Amino acid sequence: MSELFPRKQIMGFVFSLVLTAAALTVYFLHLSFAQGMVVLLITAFVQALLQLVVFMHAGETKDKWIIYGKVFFMIAMALITVFGTLLLFLWDM
Repeated sequence: MSELFPRKQIMGFVFSLVLTAAALTVYFLHLSFAQGMVVLLITAFVQALLQLVVFMHAGETKDKWIIYGKVFFMIAMALITVFGTLLLFLWDM
């Protein structure tokens, strides 16, 4: 009977709501810019990881480490692109 009840998806949904509420506290608590960015970045990355694992079923196949490796590589490339662009903008000044 436990196979018919989507416990993992419901817990993922509830945790997603908790993360959304945590990110919403940035607005209601009037946090400083630095504190707000830390809270938002942490909740965003945790929620993205939650979506990947729970709702996109990334860890349920035998090639899960290949999927995680590709995701890590994509995140690294995005960060290199963003920070490289910022470096070039600041370097030009």
